Amino acid sequence: MESYSVDEPVYALATAYAVSALAVVRTSGKGSILLLSKAFSRPRKLLAADNASLVHGHISDSDGTLIDEVVLAVYKEGHGYTGEEAVEISTHGSPTVLRRLFVRLEELGFRQARRGEFTFRAFMHGRMDLTQAEAVEEIVSSRSVHSQEKALERLSGSLRRELGDIRRSLVEILASLEVQLDYAEDEILEDWLFPDEEVDGILHRLGLLASSYGAGRIYRDGAIVVLAGEPNAGKSSLFNLLVKEDRAIVSPQPGTTRDYIEAECEIAGLPVRLYDTAGLRTGGDEIEDEGIRRARSLFEKADLIVYLVEPGRPLPDDIDLERTLIVHSKSDLACGGGLAVSSMTGEGVGLLIDKIGERLHEGEVGQGAEGPSIDSERQLACIRSCIQALEAARDNRNQSVDIMALFFQGALEQLGLITGEVTNEELLDTLFSKFCLGK
Repeated sequence: MESYSVDEPVYALATAYAVSALAVVRTSGKGSILLLSKAFSRPRKLLAADNASLVHGHISDSDGTLIDEVVLAVYKEGHGYTGEEAVEISTHGSPTVLRRLFVRLEELGFRQARRGEFTFRAFMHGRMDLTQAEAVEEIVSSRSVHSQEKALERLSGSLRRELGDIRRSLVEILASLEVQLDYAEDEILEDWLFPDEEVDGILHRLGLLASSYGAGRIYRDGAIVVLAGEPNAGKSSLFNLLVKEDRAIVSPQPGTTRDYIEAECEIAGLPVRLYDTAGLRTGGDEIEDEGIRRARSLFEKADLIVYLVEPGRPLPDDIDLERTLIVHSKSDLACGGGLAVSSMTGEGVGLLIDKIGERLHEGEVGQGAEGPSIDSERQLACIRSCIQALEAARDNRNQSVDIMALFFQGALEQLGLITGEVTNEELLDTLFSKFCLGK
């Protein structure tokens, strides 16, 4: 893959390539303002524009034919998203206009940017570290309000600050080791004592960061919720109520659902993939048996199983109560306590939604809800390696100071890989190539 660079001006469409009222085309790189002035109807006004100012005018083809009326947002070097000289072009969202504009930009000397190249340039110019760069794409791809808010916190520097504090603590420990190494063996120094309290504190903070990745999994990827129960227990009716459309066939005849049906929805603020499954029973035909087998395979993947049971019916012996929410269907017939719903009238569905939310928020999701968090497998791997290095240092506390220094240097290197202080070309190419165009 061709490596990213900051040596030439680039352009990219930052909005969808579709018919729309407006579209935004970003340009960035040294000389961007001068290059655009050659196609702009008010070149002097553009060249004299202040930073973060708007200039109205027209962009034309090389023969003077008008392409479109535009508004240019001007950013001087050291400002704007990338930290480079840049201009953002607001034009009409016509694919024809955009095609003509792209051709003109390339005639002027701009190259089409690759995925994530604007964010790469922001990183290279010190506008953000790698944790903030990754947060940019996390905001774009977020599937819930919670994941978007957490990504926005990382973009504002919450993770960078937390890692910076941890790094400073490790540097202090390493400095005390290097003092020992700087003296000759015959010079008398106090014995170096392993800093248990400091290392335990660092390990605790790293552990919270590591657990926050699992805590955000459901917010990031969505929860899997499976509706289960005997035939004709009301699963399909409840499925339709929860997804707010008639997706599943509802019939008084048992065994209507032969295969599972799935739909994406939001429950209690969480993105959810909801499954309606075949009713669990014996003695069905071959197709129904296959549907039941598929239903049971979904149970293994589910974050939560909502098991509907009619009043007076027994529960199956093999049900996993830790991951199952028992719901009495046909609440108009139910007696006694417990959670009950009526898919016909909607009675109890609001309470059921609350209970599903409570169960999904338990366990992993409830851990690490406050404070800095991570949302990247790359970051998680580096944090785990840092933890391993510190635990190895603690386990080998009686080794010589030069060996101890290696453990702490290794821990610092892993933190540097997270923020980008330690990096390589392949890592950057891989990371930024996952971004969308225009970012």
